[in-house]
Order: sequence, then C-alpha cells, then structure tokens
Amino acid sequence: MRQLTVAILLVVAIALQSALRAVWQPLGFIDFALVLVVYFALQREPLLALITAAAAGLALDLISGPPALLGAGGFAKVLTAYAVYFVASRVMLDTTLLRIPVLVCASLIDNLVYVGMHRLLGQRPPMPFVQSLSYKLIATTVAGTILLYLYDSYFSGKARQRRQFTVRRRVARRPSAAARRR
Repeated sequence: MRQLTVAILLVVAIALQSALRAVWQPLGFIDFALVLVVYFALQREPLLALITAAAAGLALDLISGPPALLGAGGFAKVLTAYAVYFVASRVMLDTTLLRIPVLVCASLIDNLVYVGMHRLLGQRPPMPFVQSLSYKLIATTVAGTILLYLYDSYFSGKARQRRQFTVRRRVARRPSAAARRR
C-alpha cells in the first residue's frame, strides 16, 4: 500500500510539474519531484528515497525531450537523495526552518550534478547554468517549504496526534453533570 501511495505521489508530482510549465513558463522551475525525494530522505527511508529519486529523474528526463541527456536527472536526484539522507541520519531536521537550507542544498546539488553530467559527456545543457540554478533554487525552495509545512501541519503523524489530544482536552474541560447542579 505504501508503494502505491508513493507511485501515485510521484506521478502527480511529475504531471503537475509538466502541466504548470504549460500554464506559465516560470512555474516550470519548481521541481516537485525533488521536493518529494527530499521529503522521503528526511523521513530516513533511504531505499524509498533512492528508488523514488531514480524513477523521478528518469521520468523527467523522458518528458524533457531530446536535448536533455537521458539518465542525468536520475543520477542527480539519486545523489541528492543520498546526500540528504546522510545528513538527516546524523542531524535532526524535523523543523521547517531547518528544512529550508536542506531544500536549498538539495536543489544546488541536483542542478550541479545535472549540468556537470551534461558537460562531462560533451552535451550542451538545455539552459544556461546560472539562470537555471537561480530560478530552480528559488522556486523549488519556496514551493517545497510551503508544501512540507502544509504536510506537517495537516497530514503528518504529529498533526494527527495533535488533533487527538485536542479532542481529549475538550472532553476533559467539559463540566460534569454534578458540577452543573450546584
């Protein structure tokens, strides 16, 4: 069941990324697949993060078309997932403020490896390096921070536990029938 959920999330992230590019070109710089990979790496699930990264990178390489080097995106996302997992396994990165630099570094690593693979194999990257780095870094960091914050606030295990305790506190605050009669 977990694998099906991950597959659906991955398909939605890739479809949303390609659809937003068609709606308005600057929205195409948001890398939803990278945000998903970073999320799984931060959850300290290395195998899931690496498989998701490889699938997302290859799918985005296939969608992006012929000028892109097939496999460069997958390799970049796998290295990024490993780097984020390596840091997350040694340092607690459970707050939103600590996830912002992680998203910045993940976007930086992903773009550096992607462009480096193109240059190493003699291919011309689809876009100038500084332009793609700056746009992707800003867009992915802002969108990823908002998405991870919303997930933590409404859908995570912590949020579920917070809602349960809120109900228990309401029940505990209600005056009992004996106290009302006095």
